[in-house]
Amino acid sequence: QMQLVESGGGLVQAGGSLRLSCTASGSISSISTMGWYRQAPGKQRELVATITTGSTTNYADSVKGRFTLSRDNAKNTVYLQMDNLKPEDTAVYYCKMIVQISLRSYVYWGQGTQVTVSS
Repeated sequence: QMQLVESGGGLVQAGGSLRLSCTASGSISSISTMGWYRQAPGKQRELVATITTGSTTNYADSVKGRFTLSRDNAKNTVYLQMDNLKPEDTAVYYCKMIVQISLRSYVYWGQGTQVTVSS
């Protein structure tokens, strides 16, 4: 079984920056897509950004140009650099990793880390 451990959340003023990290541990198989999602109070969980094995990235329109997603396959870690943060970025951020074994996909989620942006 694989576990995801997130870190880097916190409180920051608008215009500030934070860097989130998510590391896989335990029984690690072939990790394909990694990414971050977020959920604000009273709202559904939404995609923030994803990155494939080949480092192709996909960003939500709301974060394009402000957030940068990267991965270190040797460390089984994905990073989300968040710059020029806005109050509307306030949410619980969840890491997601997909493991491919033969023809089956297994989805793993982190426990979530709170990001709060004050105005």
